[in-house]
Amino acid sequence: MLRWALLLLLLLLAACSKGAEADLPSIGEARSLAAEWALVNEQASQGHLTRHYVDTMRQSCREQIETAAKSLTQPQSPYGAEIAALLREPDDASPTVLRAHAIRLKQIEDSLESA
Repeated sequence: MLRWALLLLLLLLAACSKGAEADLPSIGEARSLAAEWALVNEQASQGHLTRHYVDTMRQSCREQIETAAKSLTQPQSPYGAEIAALLREPDDASPTVLRAHAIRLKQIEDSLESA
C-alpha cells in the first residue's frame, strides 16, 4: 500500500513539473507582450504614437496574452495568477506597472528553466 502511495505521489510530482515546463513558451510570450505593452504606453505618454496605433497595439497585446493564458496547463499556478493580474490592468496602465509584471514573469520563467 505504501509503495502505491509513493508511486502515485511521484507521478503527480512528475506531472506538475512537466506542466510547468510545457507552459514555459506561454510564460515567455506573456512576459514579452507585457514589455511590449509597457513600451507602447511609454511612447504614447510622450506623444510619439498615433491614437489608432496605440489602440491597435494594446488590443493585440491583450488578445495575445489572453491566448497565452488559455493555453496554460496550470492556470492556477503562480505564473497563471501573474498573467491574470496582467490582464486585469487597464489599457493605459503605467509602463512601470506593466514592466513589474514582466519582471515577475521573467523570474518565474528563469526558476522553471533552472529546475
